[in-house]
Amino acid sequence: MIRKLDLDALQQHLAGTPLQEWSADLPGQIDAKLAIGHGDLQRWHNAVEALPALSVEQLELVKNFSFNGPCDEPTRAQLKSALQGLIPWRKGPFHLFDVHVDTEWRSDWKWQRVAPYLDLTGKRVLDVGCGNGYYMWRMLGAGAASVVGIDPNWLFLCQFLAMKNYLPDQPVWHLPLGFEELPAKLQGFDTVFSMGILYHRRSPIDHLFDLKDCLVKGGELVLETLVVEGDAQQVLLPEDRYQQMRNVWFLPSVPALELWLRRAGFTDVQCVDVSTTSVAEQRSTEWMRYQSLPEFLDPADHSRTIEGLPAPMRAVITARKP
Repeated sequence: MIRKLDLDALQQHLAGTPLQEWSADLPGQIDAKLAIGHGDLQRWHNAVEALPALSVEQLELVKNFSFNGPCDEPTRAQLKSALQGLIPWRKGPFHLFDVHVDTEWRSDWKWQRVAPYLDLTGKRVLDVGCGNGYYMWRMLGAGAASVVGIDPNWLFLCQFLAMKNYLPDQPVWHLPLGFEELPAKLQGFDTVFSMGILYHRRSPIDHLFDLKDCLVKGGELVLETLVVEGDAQQVLLPEDRYQQMRNVWFLPSVPALELWLRRAGFTDVQCVDVSTTSVAEQRSTEWMRYQSLPEFLDPADHSRTIEGLPAPMRAVITARKP
């Protein structure tokens, strides 16, 4: 699997940048993580190894994530079977060789809301909590020079490697690391994304400072998180669960979130989108058979969660490190 992570290519790409020293330490750090591993890691890795050898002749990363090339029906069945070995698929969708991986989230809808406000051309990008890497591929499609994603979930890593298996030369890397495992004050990325992470942090202001420390001077943060209605002093702290999730802490209003960012030292703070999550955007599918948003909302009132709290509404904020 280390071979598939392609750390040599990442180190070559980061040579001569502020991230060179960090990249030199990555093989040892990843080896230590692999030594701990996960009980299902071998099974997931076997699914990646079972992918048939196919050649990509058409690649689309701008309008969606899809690639295609010659593939007969028996091979397509083998491909689908291998990909199903990596269920549940949460972020996507993916279209490869006419296999449609219909993920829990219509992440392409969120990307369509975010993309018009981005300028990633030639940028070195970090995606914090990147999941299976869906957005990283779309960032490449938006012109990024390279994308590094971090997420400690081993299944998500294997789902990313399933795609990277067919696109080995694309400058995108998924590292099985938590945000807290990055060195302090990296200051090496032009753009940092944190999408769907802030509300899982017990110390959201610290998270904002840490994100800023990953950016070069003048770099941009793209932050997406759950929000509530209200003024600059309005923040929701769930008593116990939110949408059945125990690890949800602070849901600020948009004005409160903008204030947090300014207090963390960001400038040019702008809210570019606020959207209510619909049951069409997040739902169970053949590729994610567990409960999803329809089961987490009050069946009689979709404006409330099953706990009686405001239904999920998400904001996208951009801000700059001065």
